[in-house]
Amino acid sequence: MSDPTPPALRPSADGLTRPSRRGLLVGAGLAALVAACDRGRKAPEPTPETPPEPEGPPEGSLAWAIAGNWRGEERARDEWRHPFETLRFFDLQPKMTVVEFWPGSGWYTEILAPYLARNGGKYIAVNFQAGLGNDPAQAKMVTAYEQRYQANPRLYGEITYADFGPTSGPVAEANSADLVLFMSRLHSWMAAGIAEKAFADAFSVLKPGGILGIEQHRLSPEKDQDPIAASGYVQEAYVRQLAAEAGFIFVASSEINANERDDRDHPFGVDTLAPVRLTAPQGEPPNPDFDRTEYDEIGESDRMTLKFRKPE
Repeated sequence: MSDPTPPALRPSADGLTRPSRRGLLVGAGLAALVAACDRGRKAPEPTPETPPEPEGPPEGSLAWAIAGNWRGEERARDEWRHPFETLRFFDLQPKMTVVEFWPGSGWYTEILAPYLARNGGKYIAVNFQAGLGNDPAQAKMVTAYEQRYQANPRLYGEITYADFGPTSGPVAEANSADLVLFMSRLHSWMAAGIAEKAFADAFSVLKPGGILGIEQHRLSPEKDQDPIAASGYVQEAYVRQLAAEAGFIFVASSEINANERDDRDHPFGVDTLAPVRLTAPQGEPPNPDFDRTEYDEIGESDRMTLKFRKPE
């Protein structure tokens, strides 16, 4: 009877089972076949990397609003106005109702309106009171302001408009605002005899506990206060007095917007400095021979930054 054991596994003369030459060739062939199959396989896909973080501040944040490309040339003044630090000092929060008196051409509107619109807040712009024989430039500014911000509600939201002046009524419903801003306007109200009314109107519209934030060109404490603030500078003590008389509690002051280079001694008052940069008295043609060098080196004015609270 023949041996059924495969030749490759039959024992040798010494009793040990050794692979035959044929078996080795078969095994080598199988190994080569496996290797060829492996070479034909598709390499495994690499694990996708985490996508990079988007550049710039988070959308809807205050930093995002300040960095917004819609601000254009206004951003050049951030060096002097410090909007992020100033608004944080005034305790600005996303869902607040914010009232700004006389926003002018809208320097702070460009920041506040998009920020509040994106976060469910509300911005109220209180412009010059119309119909009182105002400077035509004021009426033109108000018209341009409203056209500008009504043209893009997607960015700026639905801004509410109101008036403030000698005979204006409430700027909004009483006890409805979280934050009121007076941004370098107090000297104009002193000249018009309506500074006390501004504080009273702000007190009325603020909720109990609401904040009044003031930024204002600062007069040296050793100088006498001009009742109409013709130079544009106002004593800090005088501002505190007006606020206290209206019922506000002083909370804190900040040197965020201070400028020690400003000696407040300028031929055309504070408007000699940037951004107005007068070279002749207000209302007169510019003087091409006026040397602006020393005033441009100062930059913008020295400003006080004050925070007051309406009592609970």
